[in-house]
Amino acid sequence: MRIAALYRHPVKGLSPELLDETVLETDAHFPEDRILALENGPSGFDPAAAEHLPKMRFLMLMRQERLARLETRFDSASRRLTIRQGGSVVADGGVDSPEGRAAIERFFETFCAEERRGPIRLLVAPPGFRFMDSRSGYVSILNAATIAEIGTALGRDSLDPRRFRGNILLEGLPAFAENDWAGRTLRVGTAELDILKRIDRCAATDVDPRLGRRDARIVETLERLYGHHDCGVYARIRTGGTLRPGDAAMLVDQP
Repeated sequence: MRIAALYRHPVKGLSPELLDETVLETDAHFPEDRILALENGPSGFDPAAAEHLPKMRFLMLMRQERLARLETRFDSASRRLTIRQGGSVVADGGVDSPEGRAAIERFFETFCAEERRGPIRLLVAPPGFRFMDSRSGYVSILNAATIAEIGTALGRDSLDPRRFRGNILLEGLPAFAENDWAGRTLRVGTAELDILKRIDRCAATDVDPRLGRRDARIVETLERLYGHHDCGVYARIRTGGTLRPGDAAMLVDQP
């Protein structure tokens, strides 16, 4: 096994960023993944006492597939978020300033006007917190062979792995092999990860990440052919380390 690609998703529901390298820290989340979220009407989120909230309280691909039409980039040094549509910048602002957040919010007030349940507010995660779908979502791992098999079942030559919004894409293992990894330890790059559970999928995977429209029934296909709707696994970082595409991965314990 080896790492085929690394991704982070700075804003919940918005586009992934392909990484050349990342450094994982013990017991932390994947770096700068889901550190921002777009609240769709009052959610009750309190940064001073941050708690996991249902994804329905935010803008998300499962309901707002048009979000996939946007390309977002987060600059870690300046903490500035830039959003493009069709190659043109449509919103830009520093996430730590009221003015910067307001610039982002104004764009989404219009872009998602039909789906608004109230004011749209850009939320910034406090240290140690992430806007994850699951409380187990420290790091998400995908298997390229599993995604390819799902694509074949759908009658496609290929299926974009970005649909599944993972952090680490692995290649070199059989399709669905990861479904049996819960409770085991994976060494990847120079880090070790404890596999926690499978990732159960929702209709967000039906959205083409390039065109921003639904063009597949992935959850339905998984249920019909395999009797589950799982693709990928969540993991906790046992030992931090550096990850790069091409790095080897292996299970280091006995089944």
